[in-house]
Amino acid sequence: MGEPWPRRVGRWLLGLFLLAAGLLHLTTLRVEFRSQVPSWFPVDADLVVLASGVVEIALGLALLLLAARRRAVGVVVALFLVAVFPGNLWQYLDGVSAFGLDDDRSRLVRLFVQPLLILWALWATGVLSRTSRRERSRTGVG
Repeated sequence: MGEPWPRRVGRWLLGLFLLAAGLLHLTTLRVEFRSQVPSWFPVDADLVVLASGVVEIALGLALLLLAARRRAVGVVVALFLVAVFPGNLWQYLDGVSAFGLDDDRSRLVRLFVQPLLILWALWATGVLSRTSRRERSRTGVG
């Protein structure tokens, strides 16, 4: 059973988004991303930004190139997005301005974008698909 084209497009768009975000972590927006690392986090902020940028590039490429493993990649992408959520929460709670999020309202709205990204990753990779779950249970393939 093939991948429906809307999901394929969604997977590709998310892959390109993560690839671009990862490249921006390593280049022009590196300082902006450092401002999102909570001050209490026990790892150097620049190292966190560089490492998360590399991970985002890898995840973006995986979404683009590993269609046969898309469900596993989707779960990993969703977990990554959950893992970086505390940075978004910290940005809101501490009132840190970055990425044009210069007021509490815009920082609060961003908190609601993260769950949408998580759902996007799960939908675009077929993790949330009823058809996929039925097909896997029928064939015994996980």
